[in-house]
Amino acid sequence: MDNVWLEKAWEQVVDKIEQTSHTFGAAFPNGTEHGRFVMTSAHDWVAGFWPGLLWLVYSETKNERLQTLAVACEEQISQTLWEFEHLHHDVGFMFGLSSIKQYEHLEDEAAKRHALMAASLLAGRFNPAGSFIRAWPNWGNEDHSGWAIIDCMMNLPLLYWASEVIADPRYRHIAELHADMVLKEFMQGDGSVHHIVAFDPETGARVEALAGQGYAADSAWSRGAAWALYGFALSYKYTGKETYLEAAKQVAQFFLANLPADKVPYWDFRLPKDSDDMPRDSSAAAIAASGLLEIASLVGTDEGLRYKQAAEEILFSLFHNYTEGQEESQGLLLHGTGYFMKDIHVDASLIYGDYYYVEALLKLKYA
Repeated sequence: MDNVWLEKAWEQVVDKIEQTSHTFGAAFPNGTEHGRFVMTSAHDWVAGFWPGLLWLVYSETKNERLQTLAVACEEQISQTLWEFEHLHHDVGFMFGLSSIKQYEHLEDEAAKRHALMAASLLAGRFNPAGSFIRAWPNWGNEDHSGWAIIDCMMNLPLLYWASEVIADPRYRHIAELHADMVLKEFMQGDGSVHHIVAFDPETGARVEALAGQGYAADSAWSRGAAWALYGFALSYKYTGKETYLEAAKQVAQFFLANLPADKVPYWDFRLPKDSDDMPRDSSAAAIAASGLLEIASLVGTDEGLRYKQAAEEILFSLFHNYTEGQEESQGLLLHGTGYFMKDIHVDASLIYGDYYYVEALLKLKYA
């Protein structure tokens, strides 16, 4: 496959992000409605993705206006640390793509401190009874004190990073204990994963799996599989534990084996047989592509080439089939599914889909 399409895709990214940066400023887009992004708060789990996108494009263009906007976003996200009762396990997404990136690019000690504070908050959500990091605060009458979700595999790098930065293994130990729990309690026999597993928060006993954003408790939410694929690859990258790499490969095999012809999954891999009209989730494809490229960078050349080729096929399809007509949308990738069962951002652009699409394009560019 030639790289002409990749160059065109990257040009499209730069044009779009520089254009929307004038519209969004230092705000926090989530998903689109009628082609326009709905903005959310700095407390939202998606808050880090816009500054993360700005840093990705800045790393190539050195457009200082993008840097300035990313810094302004980080300042707002850092304020949530002082309103911590509203925070959740997704501080890894929030601070990893804003504060850590700002520290890496600018050697900003305040941003580093914010990320370390967030890591301490995430570590504080660890329940030794059950060895899991609790996901969300309680909402209304829902008791989430025993809930863990597959998305948290992507928050663990904040803990690994903190252990490396301050030479303190406690954060890494918590991350590994959670990852080991996911291996035991979330993985289904075929490489698919549950979205939510509920534990008794007092005893740590597993109570049940819950559907969450999937079709059913034992189905296979495609974005959840992508989080697991990428998350286990990152846990292997930081720890060298082969069990994590094997899990990443197992989920990758399931993900790739169940893709439709255009390489972009439906929002759940186990929808009823008559569900061909169900929406796709371009964000799941983008996340998986970046995760596959991560695996490719971690394994031997022959094996790695297969993962790289699989990622390239997904990205090629996303560029050709899921950016067509994006001129009418503020997003990069069309046809994402945020939360199908609650009809939230269905057949929409999603800021996290855009982020991982751009991240994967950059990885492929330099692979």
